[in-house]
Amino acid sequence: MSQFLLSRRGAIAAAGLAAAGAGLATGRANASASNPGPHHARSVEPGDYPPGEPGVHYTPVVTPNGSTLPYRLVGGVKVFHLVAEEVEHEFAPGLTATCWGFNGQVHGPTIEAVEGDRVRIYVTNRLRAATSVHWHGLILPSGMDGVGGLTQRLIRPGETFRYEFPLVQHGTQMYHAHHDEMTQMAMGMMGMFVIHPRRAERRVDRDFALLLSTWKIRPGARRPDPNEMTDFNILTINAKAFPGTDPLVVRQDQKVRMRVANLSAMDHHPFHVHGHTFQVVGTDGGEIPEAGRWPEATVLVPVGSARTIEFVADNPGDWAVHCHMTHHVMNQMGHDIENMVGVDQSSFAGLVGDLVPGYMAMDGNDMAAHGEHVEMGHMAIPENSIPMVGAQGPFDYIGMGGMFTIMKVRPGITRYDDPGWYRAPDGTTARVATPGELSRDGIRT
Repeated sequence: MSQFLLSRRGAIAAAGLAAAGAGLATGRANASASNPGPHHARSVEPGDYPPGEPGVHYTPVVTPNGSTLPYRLVGGVKVFHLVAEEVEHEFAPGLTATCWGFNGQVHGPTIEAVEGDRVRIYVTNRLRAATSVHWHGLILPSGMDGVGGLTQRLIRPGETFRYEFPLVQHGTQMYHAHHDEMTQMAMGMMGMFVIHPRRAERRVDRDFALLLSTWKIRPGARRPDPNEMTDFNILTINAKAFPGTDPLVVRQDQKVRMRVANLSAMDHHPFHVHGHTFQVVGTDGGEIPEAGRWPEATVLVPVGSARTIEFVADNPGDWAVHCHMTHHVMNQMGHDIENMVGVDQSSFAGLVGDLVPGYMAMDGNDMAAHGEHVEMGHMAIPENSIPMVGAQGPFDYIGMGGMFTIMKVRPGITRYDDPGWYRAPDGTTARVATPGELSRDGIRT
């Protein structure tokens, strides 16, 4: 009996080994489908996969105000080159600062690949400081993780380091400096790293990469201040503050994906889309299973995290897209001035003007008036600075700035250039109520 049991156990073990071998022989299937293993984000095993191709395996990502990092194929490996360097960057018309970025831009270009790809990324350091690059959210060998001093020697000025690893997951990730982070990230050293699934369950028509960040740039200053801890006054999407942000142009009824990542120093951002609701389908940790997705109109994106949202743009118009923290849709606002809301300044504004040539009191009831007066030439602002909010819109001055952009949904368009302002159908725009309407509906004013 004992001999039979031993033989039976051996047969079972042999059958198990044979089945495992057969499974490996048939290819490295998507691991998350049957066995999620120790990492939910891991979706394939390392192996020899043909390099993923744009238009075949994925719809290329659009990085508004940015670009995608080109690559070349060498022996089946995708080879990228990042150059860390000082960059003169314009946040919005009128505000330029000397930042640190990659490949001549802030933030760095988006790296885009497909799960199963093997990537080789060269990083050249043209800064005067040592640095390293961390691949945020990626599952990779420890020695490629990019934490200066811990997993690698620092990349000193003039050196070029080589990182190489397989991509065993898909999703929305990031990259950023991981040495003296307070300084180097505050100066702009970050970018998006998008990994597409090899066999996409859902294809979208417009796929946007949006990286949120915060800066401290005092009016008239030429560099961001990395020492700031709380009072950030430049709030950006892809390193641009409104009105410097490019619009997100979409054809009506297209499927839209927005990959929203946050590498701000201290601030979380409730990301809000007007005119539509969406599903939260992923984080920087991986894709959310369908049963776990939830509908939103605003999603909180914590520091160091990413949220991927999807929706159908079925509602034509010009729709605000912004952080919903009210001070995050402002530019270079000083938070240490007295509260003048509701104060009648007419009695002393002229007297101050006699003492300070060019002085003009800010409207005590409407901070957006600041931008209007600047645009009309009535009010001077310090050199290399921008108004606290806004730009002229189709009806009035838009009293928002900072982490704000516009999604422009249009029927029947064939190009994604800025289509201009939306012209609403007659009778569908809010307007002044007539006396007859007020009387009919019993409204007393």
